Amino acid sequence: MTLIKKLIDEGKITKEYGDGLMRDFESFGGTEEEFLFAQKVIDENTMCILKSEVSGVPYFERTETLQIGNDVTSMIPEDSAKFYKIVPLGINEGVLEVGMVDPEDIKAKEVLSFLSKQNKIKHKIYLISETSFKNILKQYRDIEEEVGKALDNLEKELGSEGGSDGIDFSSDDAISKKEKISEDAPIIKMVAVILRHAVEGGASDIHIEPEEKQLRVRFRMDGQLYSSLFLPIHTHASIVTRIKIISKLRIDETRVPQDGRFSAKIDTKGVDFRVSTFPTKLGEKVVIRVLDPYENLKTYEEIGLSYYNLEAIKDSIYRPFGLILATGPTGSGKTTTLYSILKELNKPDVNVVTLEDPIEYFISGVNQSQIRPEIGYDFGQGLRSIVRQDPDIIMVGEIRDEESASLVTHAALTGHVVLSTLHTNNAVGSVSRLMDMKVKSFLIPATLNVVIAQRLAHKLCPHCREKVRPNKEIEKIIIKQMEDLSEQTKKYFTMPSEIFVYKAKGCPKCNMKGEKGRIGVFEVLKMTPGLEKAIIENPTVASIAQEAKKQGMITMRQDALIKALEGVISIEEVFRITEEQKF
Repeated sequence: MTLIKKLIDEGKITKEYGDGLMRDFESFGGTEEEFLFAQKVIDENTMCILKSEVSGVPYFERTETLQIGNDVTSMIPEDSAKFYKIVPLGINEGVLEVGMVDPEDIKAKEVLSFLSKQNKIKHKIYLISETSFKNILKQYRDIEEEVGKALDNLEKELGSEGGSDGIDFSSDDAISKKEKISEDAPIIKMVAVILRHAVEGGASDIHIEPEEKQLRVRFRMDGQLYSSLFLPIHTHASIVTRIKIISKLRIDETRVPQDGRFSAKIDTKGVDFRVSTFPTKLGEKVVIRVLDPYENLKTYEEIGLSYYNLEAIKDSIYRPFGLILATGPTGSGKTTTLYSILKELNKPDVNVVTLEDPIEYFISGVNQSQIRPEIGYDFGQGLRSIVRQDPDIIMVGEIRDEESASLVTHAALTGHVVLSTLHTNNAVGSVSRLMDMKVKSFLIPATLNVVIAQRLAHKLCPHCREKVRPNKEIEKIIIKQMEDLSEQTKKYFTMPSEIFVYKAKGCPKCNMKGEKGRIGVFEVLKMTPGLEKAIIENPTVASIAQEAKKQGMITMRQDALIKALEGVISIEEVFRITEEQKF
């Protein structure tokens, strides 16, 4: 029985819808499972339950808490595990329990039978999800163990050459020696392991920092830095040199900051890295931004847009021309929001051109261009070229100065939809910021369609969160803020009769942190006749804010409080990332 037929039989989809899916699947060119995911018919867990029922292979769901020892992982070599998507789950009563993503794969079953005979042990097959497979595969690797082996090899090599003591890696006459060591296999291995663990762990940045007695490596995950590795201080110079070489930076220049970039294949996937060096008292610090251009683009719901905010954006983005602005501090998710909008606007009958620094995601059908300030190809030059490419939709990474503000405004006035970012604290402040960049106030209503201001909040772990009653002071703040919601918003959100917020105590699924992932908190200001009048007659923050309240705009604090009442974020996170706006 096919998965689509199973969905029809269980009443999860109608027969009419299912028949349509089967017709579309015939021309899909992939597996039925891939097709259902692409159509967003069901989620991964439901898919696995269905596959288990169809195949008769039991579904092993609780993989997050598994700690698999080296004695078990050694029974299925890593290369075989990756290629055939089979991983050990453990040994139970003398039987090796094995997880398979596709229990129908004949070749994988043959390999498993061979490995079972080789290890002289019986095996039992379980179905596991793709996510579980990737998580278990990571247990083959331990960053300290892998780097430790490379470090031992480096120490042996240095020992055979008389040791590392006495080498002044910062002196000019040691450049050739430093470059030679940086190209030794152990150093190459160390850098590769650090990069791979950062990508596999979902880190956005890698910090390599010299201290007095050691070299510290930290990964930024979900906005927070975590110490991941400590290395002997004598490895610092050669690791930095290795990174400089692959980034095409000057290895003999340690006194001034340098910026570079490189690409690498991590587990068959191309990943871009942006490198920044910075001189400190103890030596050069390196920060590497991890840019996975093939990372899945997020939907509006996944980034946290809902209720009035989502409706306001959808009303604004389909206008035939005009400016769509995302505002907020660095690292607030502005670019991700613009990509979500761009993904929806990207149709076969429009020409979409972007100007980015750097290109963070690849979108099929979009003409994406990377600026190169070092050769004179900056946002200003790029914008002048883009308008000669007959675009319908333009995305510019950032409005940085008067020139880019003028060019973006002109592009929006001459019949283009323009998406860009701006650094302001809130939505209403974007109008005065544009005026500071010499954009005439009478031009703003004609060009600006919508402003999306945002911050990123840490999400509570859904597995260990629990309801708690807020204290009286917090409860008063919640009630006051919710009473100030506009009537337009109140039709989407109903205030509960009893107020509860949520806390998470930590569990194995969130590594005992109580938090898992991040979500956006928004306020959306769209252009209306009332707002046009306010900008032309009295373009002050106070008058614009007053008009924003009249049109029903939800403030960031209100949006955050709604998410807290729904159990998405904690009440502490609300007050950490937002401030009360008095209109």
